[in-house]
Amino acid sequence: MSLPKNCKHIPKECLLFHDHATASEASHDETPFFAVHDPSFLSILGPSPSITLGLEKDWPFAHEAAVYVPSQDACYITSNLCPASPPSDQPKIYLGKLTRDASSQTWTYETLSTEIAMGNGGINYPTSSNPNTLLFCDQGSHDSPPSLAILDPTPPYKTTRLLTAYHTRPFTSPNDVVIHSNGSIWFTDPIYGHEQGFRPTPSLPSHVWRLDPESGELRPVADGFGRCNGVCFSPDEETLYVTDTDWIHGDGTTDHRRSSNIYAFDVIERHGGQFLTNRRLFAMADCGIPDGIKTDLHGNVYSGTWDGISVWSPAGRLLGKIRIPGGVANFCFAKKGELLACNEKRFWVVKIDGAVEGALLRGLGIGV
Repeated sequence: MSLPKNCKHIPKECLLFHDHATASEASHDETPFFAVHDPSFLSILGPSPSITLGLEKDWPFAHEAAVYVPSQDACYITSNLCPASPPSDQPKIYLGKLTRDASSQTWTYETLSTEIAMGNGGINYPTSSNPNTLLFCDQGSHDSPPSLAILDPTPPYKTTRLLTAYHTRPFTSPNDVVIHSNGSIWFTDPIYGHEQGFRPTPSLPSHVWRLDPESGELRPVADGFGRCNGVCFSPDEETLYVTDTDWIHGDGTTDHRRSSNIYAFDVIERHGGQFLTNRRLFAMADCGIPDGIKTDLHGNVYSGTWDGISVWSPAGRLLGKIRIPGGVANFCFAKKGELLACNEKRFWVVKIDGAVEGALLRGLGIGV
């Protein structure tokens, strides 16, 4: 098999037999590369894939969200939890904007001042009045309720809350969100905010929720998770994928016996309402957890893990990995053949085949 220079073929023997040397080498590799587990991964990568450092800082500015706005050639991200400063204050999560210069193609970062207290996942949320509007999961704090928050991505960054509770029971810490073509909003609400010390004891289980913003109908659509996390639709919207990251808890403890899985559900309609059925195990992350999750227009499933971004076929076959040392919590498709990856203190630009396009922006009617 002929491979581009920054690609490595991973023999099946490395996957089926434990090898301490191989495992150690893989976990300490300092150079990003593409790991080819299945020959079909090469059609996704194209003839000259690349992984380029876009920006680096001395603090974890690039952790979650990764929402690309084509009209601005900008990517909105949220940081990891940053220590309180001074210590008497609460810890902070920063919402930032990465902008690419049209001529130099270099990236600059600015922290945005918004009313979102502890942002996490986000998505494009175009409206009739503003095609660039964004929707963020605000995990809330001890002083600010958790919510889904609409953000105008232009100064003064006006924020409008869509909801904060299920009846009188506040959400725990909304984590990730996706939008169906019918306008319904689907989001996850795990326990991480409480475990990390900035939210009170939860009053709701770890559920996947569906909100109809037109009618205001809100209901849980999936349960049985340790910690539901990333969420996305297949390009035909017949399948919903949900990651369960129970493998790691908010205090940093891990347990290999806990879930690091991706589950798939059929999206069906009954009595005029949408439901999830036929829950099934789709894939398992072999390194850490599957966090953020996206699909391309061919239905391939991409998820950020502790060794980069793993890519599975719609049948659940591991095709390959975009290996980035330190892992990727979340990422997004940007221009055709391009992914933007959050790697804590680093932000990466991944170039693959130009025909590959993310399903999310296309599904929302946003051209790239």
